[in-house]
Amino acid sequence: MDEAPPAAAGTPDRVRVLVADDEDDIRALVGLAVGKAGCTVVASVADGTAALATARAEQPDLAVLDVSMPGATGLEVCAALREDPATAGIRILLLSAGASRDDVARGLAAGADAYLAKPFQIAALVHQVKALTTRQPA
Repeated sequence: MDEAPPAAAGTPDRVRVLVADDEDDIRALVGLAVGKAGCTVVASVADGTAALATARAEQPDLAVLDVSMPGATGLEVCAALREDPATAGIRILLLSAGASRDDVARGLAAGADAYLAKPFQIAALVHQVKALTTRQPA
């Protein structure tokens, strides 16, 4: 098994990110923001079922999940990742057109680390990715 040399503490250049959204344009935009944050997209998928399978296989550091996806919603993927000890430590950022307090509360209750409403500013997404990927594990 090939292992990359460990990155220095707090450096985001080796941070691996899974992007899941059913809209091609949003996946591309998130990929751009991930790159601007100094991270690497390890996979970009269009549905929740693929997101869950990919997260289990790739073990990314961060998963950016759209709430409304076919196959499984971002909330369902988030909850499933949190329930599995092998994936429970993956940081999760939910993206959604739903921006009410209830929407955000549901996302956080499912186990998300952060929630960003669509439409979002690229700078805000870059900030969230950096904040989530530089946080040291508990």
